[in-house]
Amino acid sequence: MAKEKKSPRPKAETPKGFRDYFGAQVTERAEMLQKIAAVYHRYGFDALESSAVETVEALGKFLPDVDRPNEGVFAWQEAEDDGKGDWLALRYDLTAPLARVYAQHRNDLPTPYRRYAMGPVWRNEKPGLGRFRQFYQCDADTVGAASVAADAEICAMLSDALEEVGIARGDYLIRVNNRKVLNGVLEATGLGDDQARNDAVLRTIDKFDKVGTAGVAELLGKGRLDASGAYIDGVGLADDQAGPVLAFLTSKGGDNAATLANLRAAIGASAVGAEGVDELEQIAGLLAAGGYGPDRIVIDPSVVRGLGYYTGPVFEAELTFEILDEKGRPRQFGSVSGGGRYDDLVKRFTGQEVPATGVSIGVDRLLAALRAKGRMSNEAAGPVVVTVMDKDRMADYQAMVAELRNAGIRSEVYLGNPKNFGNQLKYADKRNSPIAVIEGGSEKENGVVQIKDLILGAQIAQNATLDEWKERPSQYEVPRGDLVAKVREILESQKK
Repeated sequence: MAKEKKSPRPKAETPKGFRDYFGAQVTERAEMLQKIAAVYHRYGFDALESSAVETVEALGKFLPDVDRPNEGVFAWQEAEDDGKGDWLALRYDLTAPLARVYAQHRNDLPTPYRRYAMGPVWRNEKPGLGRFRQFYQCDADTVGAASVAADAEICAMLSDALEEVGIARGDYLIRVNNRKVLNGVLEATGLGDDQARNDAVLRTIDKFDKVGTAGVAELLGKGRLDASGAYIDGVGLADDQAGPVLAFLTSKGGDNAATLANLRAAIGASAVGAEGVDELEQIAGLLAAGGYGPDRIVIDPSVVRGLGYYTGPVFEAELTFEILDEKGRPRQFGSVSGGGRYDDLVKRFTGQEVPATGVSIGVDRLLAALRAKGRMSNEAAGPVVVTVMDKDRMADYQAMVAELRNAGIRSEVYLGNPKNFGNQLKYADKRNSPIAVIEGGSEKENGVVQIKDLILGAQIAQNATLDEWKERPSQYEVPRGDLVAKVREILESQKK
C-alpha cells in the first residue's frame, strides 16, 4: 500500500508588502493617533468609522495615477447563483469612503460636516523599500463648506497636530498652493483645449522636485537626456509658451506678499488664475490672524504633487530636519502629510457639486520621523514582573500583582516554569521590565519583599566601578505593606 503523501507545512512568513507590528510599535501608533484625535476633536471634528470594504462602484476610479478598473485595489466578486454578485474591494484611502458616507447620509448630517477618520488602507501595488500594501492613514475633512476659511482651518489644525505629537516648530513647514493658479498658468501658455499637451505639461511640472528648473525647461521644450543617458521627448512648447510655467514654478518670493505678486505676473490675464491667487491671499490673511505665520505655514508654488486630483487649494507638510539615509548621507526627511480641496468627489453620487477639503497624515512616516529625531524608540517599558520563588504560594504572588494593578501599575506574575530563577530574570529583561519583585520563604517569614530596579541594575553593570556599585544598590528590601509605594517611587525615579 502506497504511503499517504504528507501535505507540506505552510511557510510562516508575512505576505509580500505586509508586515507585523509588535507591542511598542502598536502602542506608539495608538498614542500618536490619540494625540492627533484630541487636536481634531478640539477643532470641532467628529470621529467616523466607515467600513473597510466598499463596493467597487462606490470607490470609482481608484488611484489618481491608475486608469484600469480594479487596478491598485484588492477586489473580489461576491458569489451568487446568477453569477452577478457585487464587486467589493478593500478601501484604498479614507476619502473615497467619506464621499459615499456623505452622499448616503447627507439628509441626517449637519452642513458643513466635519469628520476625522483613522485606520488601515490597502493598495494592491508592487511593494518596495518603505512601500507597503497596508498602511495607516489619519484624515480630517470638511464637506459642504465652499469658503477657503475651511482650507485655512485645515492647515492650522495640521500645524497643531504636528506640534502635539512632538514635531517642534522649526522642524516642519506646511506649504500651500492652488490648482486654480496652475489652471491660469495653463491658460497663459496658449494651448487652449489641447488636452493631451495640457496633460503633458502637468506631468512635466510634477517632475520639478526631481529635475529642477533647468530640467523642466528642457522637458517643456525639445526634451532632455535623463541620468541613464536615455533621451526623453519634450512637450514641444515654444519659449514664450513655456515662460508662464517656469515663472509659476520659480515664483516663491521672500515672503507671502512677494510670492503672490509673482504669481499674478505668471498667470497673466487668466480669470481663473486670478481667482486662485485671491484664494491664496485670503488663506494667508486668515492664518496670520490666527497666529500661524510663515515660520509654520507658507504660500509655495513648488507644491505640485496632487494638483491633478485637487480643484483648489492644496497643501503639504514637510519635515525640514536632516536624517541620514541607508548610506550615511544627510538628506531631508520630506513630506508626511498632504491634502487640499476636492469639490467633485461627492458629485459622482449626487449629481451636484459638493465643496470639500481635507488632509491626510501618513502615520507610519510620522512615527519614523520621530524615531529619527530620537523622540521615540521601539522599546516601550514592559510590566513589573512578580517572580515565583515557591509555586505552592501562587496565591500570594497573585495578591501582590492585584495590589499593583489596582494602583494603576502595569504588572504580571511570571507564569513560566519557576524552577530556574535566572530564567525569570531573563524573561523580565526580554520584556523590558523596569522592576522585578521577589518574595522567597525567608522574605515571607520576615514580612518583607525584595524589589529589584532592573533599569538601574543594567546601568550599574555596564558603567559602574565596584565602589560605585556598592554605593548605588539596585535592589531594595521593604516591608510587604510598602510594596506599592516603593514600586511607584522607583518607576518615578526611572522617568528622570
